[in-house]
Amino acid sequence: MRVVRPCYSCTTSAVPQVYGYLASRSGNTVIAEDLTAETFLAAVQALKRNAVPDLSVAWLIAVARHKLIDHWRRQAREESGLHLVAEDDVEPDDIDARFERAHARAILEQLGAHHRSALTLRYLDGLPVVEVADHLGRTVHATEALLVRARNAFRSLYAEGRGDDD
Repeated sequence: MRVVRPCYSCTTSAVPQVYGYLASRSGNTVIAEDLTAETFLAAVQALKRNAVPDLSVAWLIAVARHKLIDHWRRQAREESGLHLVAEDDVEPDDIDARFERAHARAILEQLGAHHRSALTLRYLDGLPVVEVADHLGRTVHATEALLVRARNAFRSLYAEGRGDDD
């Protein structure tokens, strides 16, 4: 069994390169920071599994590229799902229902694109987890974990927005 040991200088010099790659393509520093963190988390997990062929900046950039593609896919699906939500029929006099939908849309917009995309594909588009994973280019296990984190983030923001009404 070959064990790849990361070198400190490689990882410290890789952070700005990975971040720069993501920032230049996403156009958003927050998204670039999140995706950079996800990239290095994936690297750590791959190292633990001894699944890293060669821990290099090039390998990290390839992981970052996949994370960015996942982000774009989720964002596109989320946006299409939000359009579907906007088209749902709501009785004109049902102010509470309109408020809840607007509140839910606002919360989705606050979430990271990876969470928005996963939630949109799963709950607005009604896709099974296997298809969500396929669309996002992730494993089923990684998608299930992402959905758990996304639901928790959504619930947390939703509860904050409701104040003392609960």
